[in-house]
Formats: sequence, structure tokens, C-alpha cells
Amino acid sequence: MTHRYLTLTVNAGVATVTLTQPEIRNAFSDEVILEITEAFRVAGERPDVRAIVLAAEGTAFCAGANLNWMRRMADYDRAENLQDAGALAEMLRTIYHCPKPTIARVQGDVYAGGMGLVAACDMAVAAENAGFCLSEVKIGLVPGTIAPYVLRAMGARAGHRYFLTGERFDAAEALRIGFVHQVVAAEQLDDAVDSLLKALLVAGPDAVRTCKKLVLDVAEREINAQLIASTVEVIADIRASEEGKEGVQAFLSKRKPSWLS
Repeated sequence: MTHRYLTLTVNAGVATVTLTQPEIRNAFSDEVILEITEAFRVAGERPDVRAIVLAAEGTAFCAGANLNWMRRMADYDRAENLQDAGALAEMLRTIYHCPKPTIARVQGDVYAGGMGLVAACDMAVAAENAGFCLSEVKIGLVPGTIAPYVLRAMGARAGHRYFLTGERFDAAEALRIGFVHQVVAAEQLDDAVDSLLKALLVAGPDAVRTCKKLVLDVAEREINAQLIASTVEVIADIRASEEGKEGVQAFLSKRKPSWLS
């Protein structure tokens, strides 16, 4: 598969998937979602890959959905929203269940759907200047499809606050609530990721793979087809709702939504 929106490189047992649209803050579309899904599937199946790093270019890690995708979504009916949200759910499932350990290298801001990318990875290291936000409620939507992964990362208690308020929080708070594992100065980000990679690469490959599966099977309820289907329905329903359409249209038109008028 030819990649237009990311790069996939492999060096010394480490695959690096890098989002390459800094001009739009690495916001994703349906095309980007398919590329990320395929990149993790391919890297996960390669026998020469022992670990995968998810990185991004520019000042933002991922700002969620891009505007062109949102414009198309604004006119989707429920059936189209189900299909669209299903592709996002499959991307997150592929990352979360990837047989190789995964590390999110968070060099900048993470918003909305981008939070799902970070949460779906096994480990996350963030630069101290990175900001985080589950901003969906601000435009009348909900973080439905990403919810199972984000809540496993930050916990239900933090979820009650940040899902409902849409507040931006900093890297120190992301560390406090467990959303990321480590926060470092920007210039130390690569060293921190390398430290994790060194630990992974000296461990037994089969043991690492089995330990990852053990965590998924034992620590939390499995993210199964039923749970995924229910989250897909949640986001499809609200996207197709009057409030959801109004919120997106207001955002795209750069005006206040009706509930703020």
C-alpha cells in the first residue's frame, strides 16, 4: 500500500509510523484512518519488527478529524455514520490488539480522536508542552468510538470530568491520571522512547507478545464486537442528531452553536 499521509519505516527491529500532515496538525480523515490501520497491520505481521512507535511531524500529534472529513460527515445519515465510525473503530482495534508492543511518541497537542490513538498504544511518552483535550462535547458530539480505549487509559473518574467538560489539560495532568506513562522535556523525548525500546528489545519476543495478550485478557473486559458495535452506534446516532449536525455546522461556519446563542 502506498502511503500519502504517513511514513512507515523499519530499522533494527523497530517500526515507526509517522503522521506527516503537520500543516493540518495531523488531523485525520477516512483515508488517513485506512492508512494507519494498514500500517499497524503490516508492521504487526512483519517477523523482523519487535516494537512499533507511533509518531507525528510538526507541533501537534493529532488534532482529531480534519475539516474536509467533518464537512462530509455533516451530511451523513445514520447508516453512513455507522460505516464511517466503524472504520475508526477498526483502526483503534488494530492498534490495541497489535501483537507487537506499541509506543505513542507524543510531541505535541492531542485532541478528540487523536486521544484514541494515544490510548490504543501500550505505552505513551509525552513532551511536557503537549496538551490534551476530549473536545467533542463542545460541538455537540461525544467521544464514543474512542471511549473504551481512553477510559482504560485514564480511568472512569477522570473520564467523568474530561469527557463531560471538554477541558484542555496539560501533560502533567495526563501523567497524574495515567493517560501517559512519562513526561519529559521536548529535547529528551527520543531518549525516553529509546529507553522503552531498549527494554522491549532485550526481552523475549514471545514473552512480550504473550504478556501483552495477558494484560488484554485479564486486566479489563475484552474490547469485543459487541462493545465496538455499541460505541459505533453511539457516535452514529449523535452525528445524525439535530444537535450533532448543528454543532458541526456551527464549528465549520465559525459561529456559536444554537445552545450558546
